[in-house]
Amino acid sequence: MDLSDFDYDLPEELIAQTPLKDRAASRLMVLNPNKDMINHHHTFSEIIDYLNPGDCLVLNDTKVLPARLIGHKEETGAKIELLLLKQKEGDCWECLAKPAKRVHKGARISFGDGKLVGECAEELDEGRRMITFHYQGIFYEVLDELGKMPLPPYIKEQLDDPDMYQTVYAKHRGSAAAPTAGLHFTKELLVDIEKKGVHLVFITLHVGLGTFRPVKVDKIEEHTMHAEFYQMTAAAADTLTQARMQGKRIIACGTTVIRTLETIAAKHDGKLQESSGWTDIFIYPGFRYRAIDGMITNFHLPKSTLIMLVSAFAGRDFTLKAYREAVKERYRFFSFGDAMFIEEGINH
Repeated sequence: MDLSDFDYDLPEELIAQTPLKDRAASRLMVLNPNKDMINHHHTFSEIIDYLNPGDCLVLNDTKVLPARLIGHKEETGAKIELLLLKQKEGDCWECLAKPAKRVHKGARISFGDGKLVGECAEELDEGRRMITFHYQGIFYEVLDELGKMPLPPYIKEQLDDPDMYQTVYAKHRGSAAAPTAGLHFTKELLVDIEKKGVHLVFITLHVGLGTFRPVKVDKIEEHTMHAEFYQMTAAAADTLTQARMQGKRIIACGTTVIRTLETIAAKHDGKLQESSGWTDIFIYPGFRYRAIDGMITNFHLPKSTLIMLVSAFAGRDFTLKAYREAVKERYRFFSFGDAMFIEEGINH
């Protein structure tokens, strides 16, 4: 398939720059591709009306690191920015360097007047570098002091409250970006959903380069995803398996949850069981979903792997029809934007 098949026109003013103070006040578009139904007269808090007792709502409890570090090369004083992608061993991290051409093996970068020093151990492709960090004390405490939230490049405004780029259930730190579909939930809404009899199931996928790396090939089949770490506990797997046996639905909140569940289903012949590892799964039209019955997701960038994933579930033509409707109705797009709930996929 051609990359241009997943393009659409988006006025720049519809790109949300700041989150709403009330997370659940964002708008919600409800879709059913099998009925060719687009319903856009909802707020996100009304998602509870579309969840049934016994359903499983699966959420990604990863926590975003303040993974953006700005420092200077010790030799030249040149400004260098690093984005921590994933921890390899000990204090060695895979990072994106900017400008990467200034960061060669052996280069040392100082952050916070030397409170943290990164030394380039290896040069990788696409601007990535293996960086070994030197510091006194506890690494994550140093990072909390010196690091910044790694907001997407299309967001130009700084956050007044960095916690607005975390889900209210964030627990396991390790992400370079938030699982943004989950940003719409408040603690109160989650309590009400549980009271209705819906099971909240938490899995972990640490968001890295695999999720937000742009597609640079014309034929999407030639695109390669970078691997991201995931984990699902035995308790979570048991809850999902029981729901399936009882004919209840598995609703995935966000593309990271979808990629995790579909990775596990593919690995275990359609079964959802305790699992952890690295996934580079790339979901695009033609993919057969095996793990989920519905999805909650935001509105994604044109030509992104994320809109391809949604198109594989709802159909490309229907997905783009919904996006055109969202533009017409002045929805807010991307990380701090509005959401859609797709009730069922085209292969259900």
